[in-house]
Amino acid sequence: MKKVVAIIQARMGSTRLPGKVLMDIAGKPMLWHVIERVKRCKKVASIVVATTTKEEDKAVIELAKKCGVETFAGSEEDVLDRYYQAAKKFNADIIVRITADCPLIDPEVTDKIIRYFIENFGKFDHFGPPKGYPEGLDTEVFTFQVLEKAWLEAKKPSEREHVTPYIWSNPDMFKLGKLPSDLKEGEDYSHLHWSVDEERDLQFVREVYKRLYREGEIFHMRDVLNLLHEHPELLEINKGLTGYEGYMKSLKEDEEFLKKKNERARTL
Repeated sequence: MKKVVAIIQARMGSTRLPGKVLMDIAGKPMLWHVIERVKRCKKVASIVVATTTKEEDKAVIELAKKCGVETFAGSEEDVLDRYYQAAKKFNADIIVRITADCPLIDPEVTDKIIRYFIENFGKFDHFGPPKGYPEGLDTEVFTFQVLEKAWLEAKKPSEREHVTPYIWSNPDMFKLGKLPSDLKEGEDYSHLHWSVDEERDLQFVREVYKRLYREGEIFHMRDVLNLLHEHPELLEINKGLTGYEGYMKSLKEDEEFLKKKNERARTL
């Protein structure tokens, strides 16, 4: 049987909202909520919080241990290496990539993605949520072999910092797939931003938790969508944010990286 390991990347050093992973939501740190929600995934054999070797991230390790999950400390900037080393250490056959800034992640959605990947094992190298789902239910599933290939070959800053761009930007090299959508015709929630990147995102999530969270229970994607239907004013809190600002910043770093690479080539 293939060992499925969920690796949650978490660090204190966020550029836009430093320390966000330990900020309070409904009386608990954001990372605590993410871990507890991932624990509800029936298809996950092991959970690892992958953080950095920086002094400030010892608090992340401490919280993860209190939650009863494994930890790994690696590179701050080369997150691809951090993921690879964590997956290797904990003997992962299938990796589930989750970020600590997604406190609305739905374990039912994550389980569906993992289950479909396993049922179609060999047909896909990388798998993600269906089209039309809200941003912030981020779940990517891939094999260790695919992760290793990306780790060996990825060179651009965006590919090293964001773990999977080398995979999903090379469809000729990897077999990419998405969970078949279960949305009704005409439904599209891809404009909804549920991850926490800035203070307004944190405010939004706190308001959702204030209305839906009950200790010991898990609310799901449909519960949040119903809440937003009943209280559309909540959408105004973080309107205009996308959750992809960090990746766009990395793409600009790619341009500088390629420029310097070309300059070196011309001098040879």
